[in-house]
Amino acid sequence: MTRLVQLMVAGDVAEAEEVEAALVAAGIAYEIERAVEGTSADVGDAPQRVLVPESSLEAALQAVEELGEPDGLD
Repeated sequence: MTRLVQLMVAGDVAEAEEVEAALVAAGIAYEIERAVEGTSADVGDAPQRVLVPESSLEAALQAVEELGEPDGLD
């Protein structure tokens, strides 16, 4: 089994979903899990850990970096 490493901690579910879309587009496997313990509804939009296979970490970092780049200059 491939060892998973933490790519990042997304601030909330929406940010995790953006990262998820970038990883899917890049063809990178991933797992997302809550970064905080608990089962309360209060943590439903808690920070999320994004994990990727260690061998895909560099490509995943590049995919996430591209999320922050502007589409073009006006």
